Amino acid sequence: MILFFGTKPGKKESKNLIGISCPHCGQNGTLTAVSQANYFHLFWIPLFKIGTNRFAECSHCKRGFYKEEFSAEMERAINQ
Repeated sequence: MILFFGTKPGKKESKNLIGISCPHCGQNGTLTAVSQANYFHLFWIPLFKIGTNRFAECSHCKRGFYKEEFSAEMERAINQ
């Protein structure tokens, strides 16, 4: 019997961070936060969540920020 298993990403969830300025260029309201979960799958059916990747991107300067680089105000806006 052959088993097909592994990991696969779930759907991306985006959220505009209104009122938060970009730490790199200083533009206000240009940040978008993206969250994407990774799942363990068996025969392409997701069974359980392994982890979540989170990052933010500024639409003005195109600078990306990993979760470790989030400012305190970015964290508050994402968790609301």
